[in-house]
Amino acid sequence: MPQPPRRATILEVAHEAGVSKTSVSRYYSGERERLSETMRERIVSAAERLGYQPNPMARGLKGGPSGLVGMLVADIRNPFSVAIMHGVEQACRQAGLSLMVCNSDNDPNQEKAQLALLSSYRIEGLVVNAAGRHSEALHSLAQSGTPLVLLDRTLSDVNADQVGLDNAAAVDMALDHLVERGYGRVLFITEPPSLASSRQARLERFQARCAALKLPANTLITEVTTPRHIEQALKEFHRTRGPRPAILCANGQITQAVIRSVKVLGLAVGEIGVLGIDELDWCDLTDPGITTLAQPTDAIGKAAIDCLRQRQTGSGDPPRSHLFLPRLIARGSTQPPLLA
Repeated sequence: MPQPPRRATILEVAHEAGVSKTSVSRYYSGERERLSETMRERIVSAAERLGYQPNPMARGLKGGPSGLVGMLVADIRNPFSVAIMHGVEQACRQAGLSLMVCNSDNDPNQEKAQLALLSSYRIEGLVVNAAGRHSEALHSLAQSGTPLVLLDRTLSDVNADQVGLDNAAAVDMALDHLVERGYGRVLFITEPPSLASSRQARLERFQARCAALKLPANTLITEVTTPRHIEQALKEFHRTRGPRPAILCANGQITQAVIRSVKVLGLAVGEIGVLGIDELDWCDLTDPGITTLAQPTDAIGKAAIDCLRQRQTGSGDPPRSHLFLPRLIARGSTQPPLLA
């Protein structure tokens, strides 16, 4: 039976590149910025020639830096989760780190179990899209000294940096656009806000901003798994007399559920406006296209990893909040009124 090919060693890479073993180790342990650009290029070239693959697990077992970053998402099926994972993974790759992702399925018990699993792998930091509003497991992890970043969440009992969307600015941008396009009343549809601080923030801002604009506003709190609930609310909202109606969707999953319900009811998208927070791949493929607020997920992911790396250096600064503005992509679902 043929023997499997032998793995190249870090010492062989160092010899091939003409650098020290310590330099190669720094390159693969997230300290590559300490090396000159020429040295980094030589290490990469030597590793490619030898077919070298670093083993972050082995580094962790030896007591050194593992090079592993953990990421826990509340719902891996959510398009936002997929997009933000891509941003975090890109940032990890650029920093010479590896990403390990777990999914809690919005279950606090699963969240606790997955956090224990990630901790067992000697992760160097953790990016968390928490399942709920409070978490003893996250609090304990933060207290243990593990660098921690909260993604799209605010947890009062967890002392950690926060990275995500500026929810107040996003809602303001959405309502300003709808008013500018001639919509005079808005139905805001969201999943239960008690399960996520970002949902609560968007709902509160919607109510406050509508009051300030004297804009007739309605709210539907529902699950995306109950389409009949959404259909009934849309039917009643559409047939109610009043100014031109629009729907503001709190996230991508709600946007998809709303468009499906609008089509079932035979409503004309655009006449009843639709604007969704979060850009989805299909939003420019429908007729008409769906207006969205696109989150800068790559920039958010990079900011999360930058925060972790700063905390790894022992930064004693108080926790900081890094908020990003969305980009409005106007399409046919928020068309101006037809001139008589």
